[in-house]
Amino acid sequence: MIVAPDLPVLPCRIDGGVKLFELTAEPVISELLPGIWMEGWGYNGCIPGPLIVVRTGDDVMFRVTNRLPVPTSVHWHGLDVPNTMDGVPGIEPTPLIAPGGHYDYRFQIVNRPGTHMYHSHVDVVRQMGLGLGGMLVIKDPNETGIAHDYAYLLQEFKLAGLSKGELRQGRYKLDPLSDGFNFFTMNGRCFPAVTPMKVRWGEQVRIRLGNMGMNAHPIHMHGHQFTLCAMDGNTLKPANRPLLNTVSVASGETRDIEFLADNPGRWPFHCHIPHHSSNNFTPPAGGMFTVIQYESTY
Repeated sequence: MIVAPDLPVLPCRIDGGVKLFELTAEPVISELLPGIWMEGWGYNGCIPGPLIVVRTGDDVMFRVTNRLPVPTSVHWHGLDVPNTMDGVPGIEPTPLIAPGGHYDYRFQIVNRPGTHMYHSHVDVVRQMGLGLGGMLVIKDPNETGIAHDYAYLLQEFKLAGLSKGELRQGRYKLDPLSDGFNFFTMNGRCFPAVTPMKVRWGEQVRIRLGNMGMNAHPIHMHGHQFTLCAMDGNTLKPANRPLLNTVSVASGETRDIEFLADNPGRWPFHCHIPHHSSNNFTPPAGGMFTVIQYESTY
Protein backbone atom coordinates (compact mmCIF):
# COMPACT_ATOMS: atom_id res chain seq x y z
CA MET A 1 0.00 0.00 0.00
CA ILE A 2 1.26 3.46 -0.89
CA VAL A 3 0.99 5.95 1.98
CA ALA A 4 1.87 9.61 2.42
CA PRO A 5 2.69 10.03 6.13
CA ASP A 6 0.54 12.72 7.81
CA LEU A 7 -1.74 13.00 4.75
CA PRO A 8 -4.95 11.24 3.67
CA VAL A 9 -5.48 9.30 0.46
CA LEU A 10 -8.11 10.80 -1.84
CA PRO A 11 -11.10 8.42 -2.01
CA CYS A 12 -12.93 7.65 -5.22
CA ARG A 13 -16.14 6.02 -6.33
CA ILE A 14 -16.74 4.10 -9.54
CA ASP A 15 -19.59 5.00 -11.87
CA GLY A 16 -19.93 3.22 -15.21
CA GLY A 17 -16.30 2.10 -15.09
CA VAL A 18 -15.01 5.64 -14.44
CA LYS A 19 -13.14 6.44 -11.24
CA LEU A 20 -14.58 9.67 -9.85
CA PHE A 21 -12.47 11.85 -7.56
CA GLU A 22 -13.40 15.16 -5.93
CA LEU A 23 -10.85 17.87 -5.17
CA THR A 24 -11.76 21.17 -3.54
CA ALA A 25 -9.33 24.08 -3.71
CA GLU A 26 -9.92 26.16 -0.58
CA PRO A 27 -8.32 28.23 2.18
CA VAL A 28 -6.66 25.96 4.73
CA ILE A 29 -5.23 26.58 8.18
CA SER A 30 -2.44 24.04 8.55
CA GLU A 31 -0.39 23.14 11.63
CA LEU A 32 3.34 22.90 10.87
CA LEU A 33 4.45 22.36 14.46
CA PRO A 34 2.46 22.11 17.69
CA GLY A 35 0.71 25.45 18.06
CA ILE A 36 2.27 27.00 14.95
CA TRP A 37 -0.32 27.37 12.19
CA MET A 38 -0.12 28.87 8.71
CA GLU A 39 -2.94 30.33 6.64
CA GLY A 40 -2.58 28.93 3.14
CA TRP A 41 -4.47 27.36 0.27
CA GLY A 42 -4.82 23.62 -0.18
CA TYR A 43 -7.06 20.81 -1.35
CA ASN A 44 -9.70 19.04 0.71
CA GLY A 45 -8.63 20.73 3.92
CA CYS A 46 -4.93 19.93 3.85
CA ILE A 47 -1.59 21.30 2.63
CA PRO A 48 -0.38 19.61 0.53
CA GLY A 49 -3.47 18.00 -0.91
CA PRO A 50 -4.34 14.34 -0.39
CA LEU A 51 -2.37 11.58 -2.08
CA ILE A 52 -4.00 10.40 -5.32
CA VAL A 53 -3.45 6.76 -6.30
CA VAL A 54 -4.51 5.44 -9.74
CA ARG A 55 -3.53 2.63 -12.12
CA THR A 56 -2.46 2.54 -15.75
CA GLY A 57 -5.56 2.20 -17.94
CA ASP A 58 -7.92 3.83 -15.45
CA ASP A 59 -10.60 6.11 -16.84
CA VAL A 60 -10.67 8.95 -14.33
CA MET A 61 -12.61 12.12 -13.71
CA PHE A 62 -11.44 14.72 -11.24
CA ARG A 63 -14.16 17.18 -10.30
CA VAL A 64 -12.27 20.24 -9.04
CA THR A 65 -14.38 22.73 -7.10
CA ASN A 66 -13.03 26.22 -6.46
CA ARG A 67 -13.72 27.74 -3.04
CA LEU A 68 -10.91 30.26 -3.38
CA PRO A 69 -11.51 33.99 -3.91
CA VAL A 70 -9.72 33.84 -7.28
CA PRO A 71 -9.79 31.59 -10.39
CA THR A 72 -7.64 28.47 -10.38
CA SER A 73 -6.89 25.24 -12.27
CA VAL A 74 -5.16 21.89 -11.73
CA HIS A 75 -2.22 20.69 -13.80
CA TRP A 76 -1.47 16.95 -13.79
CA HIS A 77 2.30 17.22 -13.61
CA GLY A 78 4.06 14.55 -15.66
CA LEU A 79 0.91 12.88 -17.00
CA ASP A 80 0.28 12.49 -20.73
CA VAL A 81 -3.23 13.92 -20.97
CA PRO A 82 -5.27 15.61 -23.75
CA ASN A 83 -4.46 19.28 -24.28
CA THR A 84 -7.89 20.29 -23.01
CA MET A 85 -7.21 18.54 -19.67
CA ASP A 86 -3.68 19.79 -18.91
CA GLY A 87 -4.83 22.70 -16.75
CA VAL A 88 -2.90 25.73 -18.06
CA PRO A 89 -5.54 28.36 -18.94
CA GLY A 90 -4.48 31.05 -21.40
CA ILE A 91 -1.85 28.81 -22.97
CA GLU A 92 -3.96 25.74 -23.66
CA PRO A 93 -7.67 25.27 -24.35
CA THR A 94 -8.32 24.59 -20.66
CA PRO A 95 -10.77 26.84 -18.81
CA LEU A 96 -10.21 28.82 -15.67
CA ILE A 97 -12.26 27.54 -12.75
CA ALA A 98 -14.05 30.59 -11.40
CA PRO A 99 -14.68 31.08 -7.68
CA GLY A 100 -17.71 29.00 -6.74
CA GLY A 101 -17.45 26.92 -9.93
CA HIS A 102 -16.07 23.55 -10.86
CA TYR A 103 -14.50 21.73 -13.78
CA ASP A 104 -14.37 18.03 -14.60
CA TYR A 105 -10.96 16.83 -15.78
CA ARG A 106 -11.64 13.58 -17.64
CA PHE A 107 -8.91 11.41 -19.17
CA GLN A 108 -7.36 7.96 -19.22
CA ILE A 109 -4.18 7.13 -17.31
CA VAL A 110 -1.83 6.14 -20.13
CA ASN A 111 1.51 6.52 -18.32
CA ARG A 112 3.25 3.50 -16.88
CA PRO A 113 3.40 3.11 -13.09
CA GLY A 114 5.34 5.95 -11.49
CA THR A 115 5.38 9.02 -9.28
CA HIS A 116 3.87 12.35 -10.34
CA MET A 117 2.35 15.51 -8.87
CA TYR A 118 -0.62 17.85 -9.29
CA HIS A 119 -0.76 21.60 -8.66
CA SER A 120 -2.36 24.86 -9.67
CA HIS A 121 -1.15 26.42 -12.92
CA VAL A 122 -2.75 29.85 -12.44
CA ASP A 123 -0.79 32.74 -10.85
CA VAL A 124 1.68 30.08 -9.78
CA VAL A 125 3.83 32.39 -7.65
CA ARG A 126 0.93 32.96 -5.28
CA GLN A 127 -1.09 29.78 -5.64
CA MET A 128 1.76 27.28 -5.45
CA GLY A 129 3.46 29.47 -2.86
CA LEU A 130 0.35 29.24 -0.71
CA GLY A 131 0.40 25.45 -0.89
CA LEU A 132 -1.72 24.27 -3.84
CA GLY A 133 -0.18 20.95 -4.78
CA GLY A 134 -0.08 17.24 -4.05
CA MET A 135 1.34 13.85 -5.02
CA LEU A 136 -0.17 11.51 -7.62
CA VAL A 137 1.07 7.95 -7.92
CA ILE A 138 0.31 5.43 -10.67
CA LYS A 139 0.41 2.10 -8.86
CA ASP A 140 1.59 -1.18 -10.31
CA PRO A 141 -1.02 -3.73 -9.10
CA ASN A 142 1.25 -6.67 -9.95
CA GLU A 143 4.31 -5.49 -8.06
CA THR A 144 5.72 -7.66 -5.28
CA GLY A 145 8.65 -7.38 -2.90
CA ILE A 146 8.08 -3.84 -1.55
CA ALA A 147 7.12 -3.97 2.14
CA HIS A 148 6.56 -0.21 2.55
CA ASP A 149 5.91 2.47 -0.06
CA TYR A 150 6.14 6.04 1.27
CA ALA A 151 5.39 9.26 -0.66
CA TYR A 152 6.49 12.78 0.28
CA LEU A 153 5.87 16.20 -1.24
CA LEU A 154 8.60 18.71 -0.41
CA GLN A 155 7.49 22.32 0.11
CA GLU A 156 8.83 25.59 1.49
CA PHE A 157 6.99 28.54 3.03
CA LYS A 158 7.56 32.03 4.31
CA LEU A 159 5.58 32.63 7.49
CA ALA A 160 5.27 36.38 8.03
CA GLY A 161 5.54 37.90 11.50
CA LEU A 162 8.35 35.77 12.94
CA SER A 163 11.89 37.03 13.42
CA LYS A 164 14.79 34.73 12.52
CA GLY A 165 15.48 32.28 15.30
CA GLU A 166 12.03 32.74 16.82
CA LEU A 167 9.44 30.02 17.37
CA ARG A 168 6.24 31.39 18.84
CA GLN A 169 2.87 29.68 18.85
CA GLY A 170 0.21 31.42 16.83
CA ARG A 171 -1.47 31.66 13.45
CA TYR A 172 0.55 33.23 10.65
CA LYS A 173 -0.14 34.45 7.15
CA LEU A 174 2.08 33.25 4.32
CA ASP A 175 4.06 35.58 2.08
CA PRO A 176 4.03 33.76 -1.27
CA LEU A 177 6.01 36.54 -2.97
CA SER A 178 9.05 36.03 -0.74
CA ASP A 179 11.85 33.57 -1.47
CA GLY A 180 13.18 34.04 2.07
CA PHE A 181 11.64 30.77 3.24
CA ASN A 182 11.75 29.99 6.96
CA PHE A 183 9.83 26.70 7.14
CA PHE A 184 10.52 23.60 5.05
CA THR A 185 8.10 20.69 5.08
CA MET A 186 7.63 17.03 4.19
CA ASN A 187 3.94 16.39 3.55
CA GLY A 188 3.13 19.70 5.19
CA ARG A 189 4.82 19.05 8.52
CA CYS A 190 8.10 20.11 10.11
CA PHE A 191 10.27 17.86 12.26
CA PRO A 192 9.77 16.75 14.98
CA ALA A 193 6.00 16.94 14.32
CA VAL A 194 6.18 14.19 11.69
CA THR A 195 5.17 10.54 11.56
CA PRO A 196 8.26 8.30 11.26
CA MET A 197 8.70 5.77 8.48
CA LYS A 198 8.32 2.44 10.26
CA VAL A 199 10.32 -0.53 8.96
CA ARG A 200 11.50 -3.95 10.09
CA TRP A 201 14.86 -5.57 9.50
CA GLY A 202 15.06 -7.30 6.11
CA GLU A 203 12.27 -5.34 4.42
CA GLN A 204 12.60 -3.64 1.05
CA VAL A 205 11.38 -0.05 1.28
CA ARG A 206 10.52 2.53 -1.39
CA ILE A 207 10.41 6.29 -0.83
CA ARG A 208 8.85 8.58 -3.44
CA LEU A 209 9.88 12.25 -3.41
CA GLY A 210 8.32 15.17 -5.29
CA ASN A 211 9.31 18.84 -5.30
CA MET A 212 7.10 21.70 -6.50
CA GLY A 213 9.00 24.49 -4.74
CA MET A 214 11.77 26.84 -5.84
CA ASN A 215 14.82 25.21 -4.27
CA ALA A 216 16.47 21.90 -5.05
CA HIS A 217 16.66 19.57 -2.05
CA PRO A 218 19.53 17.08 -1.64
CA ILE A 219 17.81 14.42 0.45
CA HIS A 220 20.22 12.36 2.54
CA MET A 221 19.67 9.00 4.26
CA HIS A 222 21.75 7.98 7.28
CA GLY A 223 22.95 4.44 7.92
CA HIS A 224 22.09 2.99 4.51
CA GLN A 225 22.79 3.15 0.80
CA PHE A 226 19.84 3.27 -1.57
CA THR A 227 19.27 2.81 -5.28
CA LEU A 228 17.71 5.49 -7.48
CA CYS A 229 14.95 3.52 -9.23
CA ALA A 230 12.88 6.12 -11.09
CA MET A 231 13.06 9.72 -12.29
CA ASP A 232 10.03 11.85 -13.12
CA GLY A 233 7.75 8.82 -13.06
CA ASN A 234 9.94 6.78 -15.41
CA THR A 235 11.50 3.57 -14.12
CA LEU A 236 15.24 3.14 -14.62
CA LYS A 237 16.57 -0.15 -15.93
CA PRO A 238 18.34 -2.14 -13.19
CA ALA A 239 21.75 -1.64 -14.82
CA ASN A 240 21.22 2.15 -14.75
CA ARG A 241 20.32 2.49 -11.07
CA PRO A 242 23.11 4.23 -9.13
CA LEU A 243 23.85 3.38 -5.52
CA LEU A 244 23.63 6.58 -3.45
CA ASN A 245 22.98 7.99 -0.02
CA THR A 246 21.95 11.47 -1.20
CA VAL A 247 19.63 12.34 -4.08
CA SER A 248 18.88 15.84 -5.33
CA VAL A 249 15.25 16.63 -6.10
CA ALA A 250 14.98 19.85 -8.09
CA SER A 251 11.84 21.89 -8.71
CA GLY A 252 9.36 19.94 -10.81
CA GLU A 253 11.13 16.61 -10.32
CA THR A 254 10.13 13.34 -8.71
CA ARG A 255 12.55 10.66 -7.58
CA ASP A 256 11.92 7.10 -6.38
CA ILE A 257 14.51 5.41 -4.21
CA GLU A 258 14.64 1.93 -2.63
CA PHE A 259 16.70 0.50 0.20
CA LEU A 260 17.07 -2.69 2.18
CA ALA A 261 16.36 -2.23 5.88
CA ASP A 262 19.48 -3.98 7.21
CA ASN A 263 20.85 -1.61 9.87
CA PRO A 264 18.51 -1.29 12.90
CA GLY A 265 18.13 2.04 14.66
CA ARG A 266 16.46 5.42 14.37
CA TRP A 267 17.94 7.02 11.28
CA PRO A 268 17.61 10.61 9.98
CA PHE A 269 16.27 11.23 6.48
CA HIS A 270 16.47 14.90 5.59
CA CYS A 271 17.40 17.72 3.25
CA HIS A 272 21.13 18.35 3.62
CA ILE A 273 20.93 22.13 3.16
CA PRO A 274 21.40 23.42 6.74
CA HIS A 275 18.71 26.12 6.52
CA HIS A 276 16.22 23.54 5.31
CA SER A 277 16.68 21.19 8.26
CA SER A 278 15.81 23.73 10.93
CA ASN A 279 12.65 25.50 12.03
CA ASN A 280 13.08 29.21 11.36
CA PHE A 281 16.85 28.90 11.90
CA THR A 282 16.56 27.61 15.47
CA PRO A 283 19.27 25.18 16.77
CA PRO A 284 17.38 21.84 17.08
CA ALA A 285 16.83 19.56 14.09
CA GLY A 286 13.68 20.57 12.25
CA GLY A 287 12.21 21.45 8.90
CA MET A 288 12.49 19.01 5.99
CA PHE A 289 13.48 16.13 8.19
CA THR A 290 11.97 12.82 9.25
CA VAL A 291 13.24 9.49 10.59
CA ILE A 292 13.34 5.83 9.58
CA GLN A 293 12.31 3.90 12.67
CA TYR A 294 13.03 0.19 12.99
CA GLU A 295 10.44 -1.64 15.03
CA SER A 296 10.12 -5.24 16.13
CA THR A 297 6.32 -4.93 16.31
CA TYR A 298 3.71 -2.50 15.03
